[in-house]
Amino acid sequence: MGTAWFAVLGVLFVIFQAAAAEESSCTPGFESEQLIFKVTRKHLRQGTRLGKVGFSDCTDRTRFLFSTDDSRFVVQTDGLVTVKRQVVLHEGHRVFFIHSWDSQGQKLTVPAMVLYDGHHHGNNNLKTEHHHNIQLHDQIEVDSATKQDVPQVPILYFPKSNPGLKRRKRDWVIPPMNVAENHRGPFPQFVVRIRSDADKVKKILYYITGPGANEPPVGLFTMDRDSGDLYLTQGLDREKQDKYTLKAHATTAGSTSAEDPMDIVINVIDQNDNKPIFTMSTYKGDVPEASEKGTEVIKVEATDADQPDTDNSDIGYRIMSQKPEQPSPNMFTINPKTGVIRVNEAGLDREKIPEYELEVQAADMKGEGLTALTKVIIKVTDSNDHAPVFTQSEYAGTVEENKVDALVVKMEVTDGDEPHTPAWNAKFSIINGDPGNLFTVKTGTNKQEGIITTAKGLDFERTSKHTLLVTVVNEAPFAPSVQLVTSTATVVVTVKDVNEPPIFETEEKHVSKSENLAVNSTVVQYTASDPDTGRKQKVMYKILKDPAGWFGIDKDTGVIKVRNEMDRESIFVKEEKYTALIGAYDDDQIPATGTGTLIIKLEDVNDNAPVVEDRSFQVCNKKPAHQLLTVTDKDGPGFTSPYSVNIKDSSTKANWTAVMNNNKTGIILTLIRELESGFYKVIMMVSDNQGLSQVSTVTVEVCDCTGEEVTCREKVIAGSNLPVILGILGGVLLLLMLVLLLLLLANKNKPKKEQPLLLDKDVRDDIFFYDEEGGGEEDQDYFDLGVLHRGLDNRPHVFRDEVAPVFQYQPVVYKPRPANPEDIGGFIDDNLKAADNDPTAPPYDSLLVFDYEGGGSEAGSISSLNSSSDGDQDYDCLSDWGPRFKKLADMYGGGDDDMM
Repeated sequence: MGTAWFAVLGVLFVIFQAAAAEESSCTPGFESEQLIFKVTRKHLRQGTRLGKVGFSDCTDRTRFLFSTDDSRFVVQTDGLVTVKRQVVLHEGHRVFFIHSWDSQGQKLTVPAMVLYDGHHHGNNNLKTEHHHNIQLHDQIEVDSATKQDVPQVPILYFPKSNPGLKRRKRDWVIPPMNVAENHRGPFPQFVVRIRSDADKVKKILYYITGPGANEPPVGLFTMDRDSGDLYLTQGLDREKQDKYTLKAHATTAGSTSAEDPMDIVINVIDQNDNKPIFTMSTYKGDVPEASEKGTEVIKVEATDADQPDTDNSDIGYRIMSQKPEQPSPNMFTINPKTGVIRVNEAGLDREKIPEYELEVQAADMKGEGLTALTKVIIKVTDSNDHAPVFTQSEYAGTVEENKVDALVVKMEVTDGDEPHTPAWNAKFSIINGDPGNLFTVKTGTNKQEGIITTAKGLDFERTSKHTLLVTVVNEAPFAPSVQLVTSTATVVVTVKDVNEPPIFETEEKHVSKSENLAVNSTVVQYTASDPDTGRKQKVMYKILKDPAGWFGIDKDTGVIKVRNEMDRESIFVKEEKYTALIGAYDDDQIPATGTGTLIIKLEDVNDNAPVVEDRSFQVCNKKPAHQLLTVTDKDGPGFTSPYSVNIKDSSTKANWTAVMNNNKTGIILTLIRELESGFYKVIMMVSDNQGLSQVSTVTVEVCDCTGEEVTCREKVIAGSNLPVILGILGGVLLLLMLVLLLLLLANKNKPKKEQPLLLDKDVRDDIFFYDEEGGGEEDQDYFDLGVLHRGLDNRPHVFRDEVAPVFQYQPVVYKPRPANPEDIGGFIDDNLKAADNDPTAPPYDSLLVFDYEGGGSEAGSISSLNSSSDGDQDYDCLSDWGPRFKKLADMYGGGDDDMM
């Protein structure tokens, strides 16, 4: 740090000597070019001796007259430098100038600096360091011809060589000037004088620019144009701005620049004008009772707006008062640097003194300057000096097996600490008897109850009884000063046996079978076992879900067989796999059912002939385009392409050609001769690579056009259009409405006369009352058919009152469709009986009105129309149409594969 300030002192140092002969052996002046007085503290009291300054005027004199530009320092005639009044080294140093005169009366000056050296602990107040050879980086000269009105202020020269000096340096940087804030005046306050070497030969005018001069804040600094004196017009505030940078200009009377602009930096020196401020007006903290000495309670913090890292902002803390002062007035202490408050003495007791109030002071200047106060409220909290205790030493509970999150038991505890505090709230844990982590224990909402539940399903067959050891503590740790015993309780859990469903050997059973597996063939045996080994129950099987109805299962053995033919191409088969759900149940009074999944991969067989997807299209009859028809086959790979196609009908061959495309997956159908417009059917026989074939018919509309763009013209009425047609239809409708209206008016004028629906001569089936029998076509002379012509919905009087039927309806209950296909037979029988007794079930007796069919009835009995059921019909030709028609031929022709 001292080396850096050497350069600063060198900047401020300028020696003025007369142009004496270089060969003279004695040069009057100070023995060193600058003086540094090192001190070990920043606060210098009055009378503090700093050191001695050496001076000679080349005579025998030993005492000289000295003066300083800082009234806080004084130099005795023997050169001893002392502090005249208290000095505070805010920035760690203080610079001032010492003056004296030689025998010729010429004033000589040397710069001096008081430097705070915190690392040096010896007594060096009388030690003076002399520095002669200094590398100057700034040029500051003290003019011996300085005017007497400002003898203590240095003069700043523009950075050029000065021929009057022994030592010359170019490109010097002007040092900053220091001005203390809050100066009270009088104003303007002289700061520094600016000089140019050119003022010896011509008139020089001076002015300044920059913030504080001609820029905001304008007019804070001014400069005398003639003398170059820089003045401050009002007091500065470092907290608003801590530095100003001005540019000094020197010009001739003709406004010609005489020097390059020179930067002047003015630092605002901080003064202790801001007191500390606490971040909070009141601090609140808490501390457990019976806390040990040194326990941290709370931290207070204050800030100071003065310059950081100086005594002006160096804050110290202290406790000013404590209320109450029991059991000791110093129960708490505060760190003067950090503001952390800690317990200073033992004896905190919440039951006696639940709260303390402290008054804390923060002062700058390391606790000796401006002050601020705050209030700290410390609440003494309850410490955990009582352990929770179970109300019972043993608990018992029963829970059914396999249940998760089932309640086992609730355990209550008591605690003597303050309720609803961490020292009172209980925590429970199982410390023994649960190696499989089958149970969990948690604290109830009232914080004084432990609740044990099952974390996993218990197994009665494995362990029917569990013994747990449970312990309880508080959320807060026990107070170190109190020896507490942890309370424990024993919990005996009895597992209740329940009827468990049988468990299949595997959750999913995978088998692979051919889709043409014969009916009644065995697919697989899928078995399950009963976990209730002590009950000796029988396991039985049923099919729970079989979407296609393909399987049956043996109730006792679990053997699954084919009941209906399987089809790999069925909509119930996904990715060649068919899934059925199998159930296994025991013979308990309330049976328990377990489930297993049967997944069958169906192996493909060639049971589907290829078909043509494109069943209709249009084509021109002149230069028609080739038509590509898509061929598909439901079978899997190996039973599909390459396909082949053949047109067997000779008449079709004369008009069309059908060939396969290059990859044998599509048919190219081409019209080879010009046909009249109309619809034509093309019958083709398409075969797969195994020779399985099927007839496919394609309908083609041949249009009168040419080329690939097909245009079919519809026949329309010449000269007609939509508006004309609509007009004609509207006229016809209007005419019909007029005719109907005339008929209604004509009927309205006729006298009302009830007319039968049919003439009496009409021959119809007879209608009988319930108490009459006989009739028919031969009894028409004896029965009145007029009642047949009466509307029955609005003519209830057609029934005789004494014979009108009376229906007493009793609701009939029908059974729902069972899930198990094996129960379908019983379902049909039961519901058939219910339908026979249900008067609302169709068909039911009713009086029907038949339409008139003409006179006479020459028809014989309808029973004479008999279906031909004799087996002389030849169905063998159906076999040529493919496997599906072959099955039909076998069914009706008496083949080997009769439907079962």
